[in-house]
Amino acid sequence: MTDVTAPPAGRRRQPPVKTPLEERPIRDVEAPLSSPSATTGLLEVFRRHYLLRLLVRREISARYQGSFLGLLWSYINPLSQFVIYYFVMGVIFGLHQGVENFAIHMFCGIVIVHFFNETFSAGTRSIVRNKSLVQKMAMPREMFPVASMLVSAYHLIPELVILVIVGALLGWTPTMAGMAAMVASLVICMVLGTGLALMFATANVFFRDVGNFVSIITNFVRFGVPMMYPYTMVQDRFGEFAELYLWNPISVAVLLFQEAFWVGTTKDPAATAASNLPADLWSYTAIGILMSLVVLAIGQLVFSRTENRIPERL
Repeated sequence: MTDVTAPPAGRRRQPPVKTPLEERPIRDVEAPLSSPSATTGLLEVFRRHYLLRLLVRREISARYQGSFLGLLWSYINPLSQFVIYYFVMGVIFGLHQGVENFAIHMFCGIVIVHFFNETFSAGTRSIVRNKSLVQKMAMPREMFPVASMLVSAYHLIPELVILVIVGALLGWTPTMAGMAAMVASLVICMVLGTGLALMFATANVFFRDVGNFVSIITNFVRFGVPMMYPYTMVQDRFGEFAELYLWNPISVAVLLFQEAFWVGTTKDPAATAASNLPADLWSYTAIGILMSLVVLAIGQLVFSRTENRIPERL
């Protein structure tokens, strides 16, 4: 009987072909186990900018989903606030007397306060609002407050467009000092708002009353800055103690924004700046930026100490 498995006469048996996995030697790899989300922090957030960009787009599309006017609400909301504040503070209380182009003066404050309050409030709610992503995806959780800040910056653009157009009609022209003041003002709001959002976002996970507390803080911000009244009124009422008023970084940010846009719409910008803005505004700007960075560092520390307990509490 012939062996059916034997090769024909004159042909050699071919060795079996090895797959690539069988050709690789088996080695023992000793590596410590690490969490897939072990790399956290603000630097890691911006290193994964592609994921941050997707999250920002998701936030923007979700905000206007099912909305008829869509992005137009970014114009309507600040304009409605402007009309209400101008009528109450300007017409009824007469705070516009002695302030040239009081409408631009007040709108500068509305833009900055709205940007800071939106960054702070939305960042505080960002973890709870995105709890499904927090529980399922391994990603730096600081990304959610940062994304809220970028979404707020996106909605700041229509307000800046309104401010530039109206200011240009009143004779405003951009200057290097004004643009530097605008950038410094936005930096203070971005850094301080993100730092407070990081600090309160984790607290909002454990105590949902924190969101209501943040709403109260943002109400105080509106009246604690020279938005509906000029800074000269603070100087007249408090004298030398008015310097304590400038230890509030948001007050400094509003004054910087007024220097960038409002001062240039007046008849004599140099005289307006000398009489309505503090002489050492840039010194307080440096202090405000430093304080904002300190708050950001504290917020990052608090967030990193408590973020591992976030998924189980959600």
